[in-house]
This record gives sequence, C-alpha cells and structure tokens, in this order.
Amino acid sequence: MDKNFLEQINKDKLSLVYQSCPNCFNPTLSLFYSVPAVPINSVLLLKSRDEALSFLKGDVNLAFCENCGFITNISFQKDLIEYSSRYEETQGFSGTFTKFHNRLANYLIDKYDLRGKKIVEIGCGKGEFIALLCEMGQNYGIGIDPTFLPDRKPEIKQGEVEYIADWYSKKYADLDASLYICKMTLEHIPQTNEFLSMVRETIGNRKDAKVFFQVPEVTRILEECAFWDIFYEHCSYFSADSIVNLFHLTGFDVKNVWTGYDDQYLMIEASPLLLGTSNSIGLRSSTIKNLVDNFSKTVNLTINQWVEKINLLRKNGKKIVVWGGSSKTVSFLTTLNIPYSLIEFVVDINPYKNGTYLAGSGQQVVLPEFLQEYQPDIVLLMNPIYQKEVSQNLADLGLNPRLILVNE
Repeated sequence: MDKNFLEQINKDKLSLVYQSCPNCFNPTLSLFYSVPAVPINSVLLLKSRDEALSFLKGDVNLAFCENCGFITNISFQKDLIEYSSRYEETQGFSGTFTKFHNRLANYLIDKYDLRGKKIVEIGCGKGEFIALLCEMGQNYGIGIDPTFLPDRKPEIKQGEVEYIADWYSKKYADLDASLYICKMTLEHIPQTNEFLSMVRETIGNRKDAKVFFQVPEVTRILEECAFWDIFYEHCSYFSADSIVNLFHLTGFDVKNVWTGYDDQYLMIEASPLLLGTSNSIGLRSSTIKNLVDNFSKTVNLTINQWVEKINLLRKNGKKIVVWGGSSKTVSFLTTLNIPYSLIEFVVDINPYKNGTYLAGSGQQVVLPEFLQEYQPDIVLLMNPIYQKEVSQNLADLGLNPRLILVNE
C-alpha cells in the first residue's frame, strides 16, 4: 500500500466522484478507498515467477452511492480482465465448500420443486453446481460460462447438463427455464443495471420463472476491514439494500434475501414482474454509509498492523505460509506489498494450482504435502470458515504449526 498515495487523495479532498452509479444512475458517487497497481486477475494459472511479478496491474478506487447503497470500482476496465481456460476459480476440492453446495442445492430443489425441470446457470464456472442440481433433481441444465473446460465436465449419474463456453446474452432468450441461477458472477459485472435488465429481458413473459443470485456480501467486508476481500476482478460490491434496489429497478419482485457461508455470501431470490415494471428504491437504513465511513477511517491502520505483524514474525525467524491460493491471498499480499522473500509459499488443495505462482507477489503455490518437508511455524489462514478443515489437514500431515486467522 502506498501511504503517500492515500494521503494525497485525502489532501485533495477527492470525496466526490462525478461518475453515475451503475445500479441506479445517481450522478454522484463518494470515493472512500484506493489501492494503486493491483493485479487485474487473481486466479489465473501463472507458470513462472517472472510472469507473476510482471503481471498486468490496474487501480482500485471504490466509490459509494448514497442513493442506493451500491459500491463500485470506478477505475475498473473490463477489457483488461482475462476469463479464459487458465482461469481457476473452483472451490470444489474443499469438503467444507462441498457441504455448503449440497445444502444450497437441496434448498433450491425443495423450494422450487426442481424435479424434471430446466435450469439455466449464468456463469457456471467449471459446472459443478448446475451438475449437482441436475443430478439431485433429475433436471436438465444449461451452464454458460466463458471459462468452462470440456475436459473438466462433472460426471453425473442422472439428469443431463449442456455446457456453453460463452457469455450469457440476449441470444439465449429462448432457453425457457424454470430457474435462472447466477452465482458469484454479478460482482464481476461493471454495468450491473444493464446486465440484470438484459437477464430480465431474456426471461420475457415467463411468469413462473424464478431467479436466484449469489454474490459476496460487502457489509462483513466493511465491518471487519477485510481489505483482502477487495480485488480488481470484483468491481461491484453489494449489501442487502443495494442488491434489492437493483432487482427492483430492473423489473423483479424480490422474495427473499439472506446470507450464508459464515455471512460471506449474499443470496437473493426473485420473480419477474411484467416487462417495463419497476419498483421505487431507497436505503432502508444508514448502516451501510456508517460502515463505509468507518472503513475509510480505519483501513490504513489495519493494513499497517498486518505489515508490522508479519515483519515481526519474520524478524523472530518464523517461517510463514499462507493457506489458500485465492483472490483473498493475492489481495492480502499485494496490498501489504509482501515479497516472496518474506513469505515464499502459498498452500492450496486444488491440484491444478500446484506449481503455479501468485500474480503480483510471486509466491509459489504448493500442495499441503509440501509442508512436511518445509515445516512452517505459522500458517496464515485467509478464510476462517476453513479452520476446522485446515486444522485436520495439518494434523493428518503430522504438523502442528500456529494457525493464525486473517480476521483475528
């Protein structure tokens, strides 16, 4: 983090940014957090340290809309992002995450009687969730994602899934599904109103169709000063207020909003209103604005405390590894400007990441078995929900390092 950069922003009083909100088109946004030169992709499989260290960078400048509660990176350039066959986002190798997916699939199947129905998933990744829904409910699914890999197609014993390696658009308006799912995708979309309006248009007059979206929940990020959950690919950040406002504005009747996965994910269920219909919007409370203000005041302190903590551990001769070769880790290490000379390795259970390098900071990703040889003193866990799983993995390897949770 360049402290002088942030101080200069404060001196210049750049509190008002004249760019309209992508959710509600309010013409004035308030800038509250800036990080210069961060990797534009966090989960690409990079094969060399040189490639990782020289990886393309962009700026994060988060701004807040006081009209609808939305947060957006006003410096985001979508054309810089690479969504390709080397995009490795899956969490499916984790038992903890698999249990969450199973519970969510059961919930949706039971609530919407998804048995023998057609389901469309917008942004299906490697296809794991749509495959799960189709196998459990004997459904027919269509998963659409530009990063889908045919050789990673999940095998299912019943039901059927078709995969399309493409971006979802109006050309898929004839799919006629009972349920439209979009998980962990909307946060990658800069023009949120335009995108959701397009989704509403593709549904057309199918009154019985239902919609389920899942995005990261920003309230927790602000409360915990979790700067590691802010990265370039995520240009859009939602609270319950802002996502409800967006759905109302784009022609949906919101039925349910809730959080899950240790309050990390925000879920919303909706039905289409008549085309051309929208609801009024408005913040239901000032909570999100207060959280934004507090985050802006305290995030630098949190960042500096982490820099001091890691430097002290290294000064005392402690060998540190980070568990989780994810976007959180890339954001954490690059925001703190931690070079690979201080923390050499990052652990991940995904075998496809083994031997690759983290964008921006250059740490090598290794499998857990590597730790038997390396013998770390400290394991820094980026996502506390995996504490029990990681502790068991370490015990199975005969290791007992100190486990530090990033939100401690």
